[in-house]
Amino acid sequence: MNTKTIIITGTSSGIGFVLAEYFGKKGHKVYGLSRKHTESAYFTSIPTDVTDNDAVQNAIAEVLKTETRIDVLINNAGMGMVGAVEDSSKEDILKLFNLNLVGAVQMMTAVMPKMRENKFGQIINVSSIGSEMGLPFRGFYSASKSALDKVTEAMRYEVYRWNIHVCSLHLGDIKTNIAENRVRTKVSEPYKNVFDKVYALMNSHVGDGTEPLEVAEYVDELLQKNKWKAHYYFGKFGQKIGVPLKWILPQGTYENLMKKYNKLA
Repeated sequence: MNTKTIIITGTSSGIGFVLAEYFGKKGHKVYGLSRKHTESAYFTSIPTDVTDNDAVQNAIAEVLKTETRIDVLINNAGMGMVGAVEDSSKEDILKLFNLNLVGAVQMMTAVMPKMRENKFGQIINVSSIGSEMGLPFRGFYSASKSALDKVTEAMRYEVYRWNIHVCSLHLGDIKTNIAENRVRTKVSEPYKNVFDKVYALMNSHVGDGTEPLEVAEYVDELLQKNKWKAHYYFGKFGQKIGVPLKWILPQGTYENLMKKYNKLA
């Protein structure tokens, strides 16, 4: 087996923790970066706030004390946010983008010198199927992941000459505790009734979501590919089909389908 040095962010729980343990059990050298220390026999935990660039640089320096290369970065750290666009505060919006976009960029910037030196690297930015459409009451979450997608596309042009591969992995609903960790804005009276319906549906979708281990197995398959597309979609069929439908259907027709799916109509 080709042993790789893998850095994964957001490893204190959920998908990140499962990814880190999965690849650690397969014999890879795995470093998990999250705000709190995480005990595991299968990966090394380095407490890191990825929105703090000094902390990110220190974490990568810590990895390079014992490793001569960084083969893989999985930018998994992120957060959800729910609420109407009108009700969202500047502070909540900036907090969301600071983690979902800026934190991921800071991680990529930190690993690039070593990947460029070794003329090899694989970077997976964990995105969402929801980045391809503005989801009701999740507009800023969709926007933050869409912004990360566009940065990913731009970076592919900039780094391919060093044999560094970058892609967005768009996930559908995964069975994790994301519902407990979302930012929930104040919901004003005009939106309350419809928001409550959408929010209950949103949480039920997570409860019925794909198991994180299936995500790890899919990522493992990606890492064994020689060439990557810019975008990969993983989740249940009913969610994945929303992406090509948006490309081919008239906007009004697509919006009517989304309204029905989200019980808005």
